[in-house]
Amino acid sequence: MQEFKQLHQQTTPFIIGNVWDAASARCAQQAGYQALGTSSAAIASLLGYEDGEQMPFAELVFMVRRIAAVSKLPVSVDIEAGYSREPEHIADHIQQLTGLGVVGINIEDSRVDESRTLVDVDQFAAILSAVRNILRQRQVEVFINVRCDAFLLGLDHACAETVKRAQIYQMAGADGLFVPCLTQAGDIKAVVAASSLPVNVMAMPDLPCFEVLAGLGVKRISSGNFAHDAMHRHLLNQLVEMKQSGSCQSLFDSSTVG
Repeated sequence: MQEFKQLHQQTTPFIIGNVWDAASARCAQQAGYQALGTSSAAIASLLGYEDGEQMPFAELVFMVRRIAAVSKLPVSVDIEAGYSREPEHIADHIQQLTGLGVVGINIEDSRVDESRTLVDVDQFAAILSAVRNILRQRQVEVFINVRCDAFLLGLDHACAETVKRAQIYQMAGADGLFVPCLTQAGDIKAVVAASSLPVNVMAMPDLPCFEVLAGLGVKRISSGNFAHDAMHRHLLNQLVEMKQSGSCQSLFDSSTVG
């Protein structure tokens, strides 16, 4: 866990390899990534579920076990909102994952019921603090990366809300702050300056290049489920091409394989 924590203190952001199964974990390791992070949306899609804790936690554990079995890299797991509303149960889930060798988790401050909404900041901070205290009592060490969804949900006051939550989450025991859909330089600066938590951003079409992000103080970059989605778009194109051409040749075309 300390090795993983140190990755968030480098002079340049570290790119976490977002994976969804053993094969993608092997790819990320071969590509030279320093750590792996599971994508809950990608794993859910792989298993035929919608995102938002529709996948049973036991099936997530199975996938994490297979990922951990094929890689020596540190693994962080996206546990969405914790697969429970009770701190004791959330801590149980985290402890189960650390038993597989997991060193970090992502937990988000929004929940999906009929739609995705932010949890009240004080309510979420109380849950976070309770989970951290339970884990400390059990002597379970894990890097807690809190995902703040103000930008993801497109709130008008997303930057101010994220800044407020960053400060509260740091006091509640967070180790890092993950802000998906945070892309504008001014907003990134404000969020980075709001606390001492290392800030994690996610791939988006208008996200600045890594060099610019380093200058803005970003410490970690995720790709979410976008690599998984791109891979399946490629697969669909391959299947359509093979069916329409009446040939398997496209599977072996050097311009499309690699």
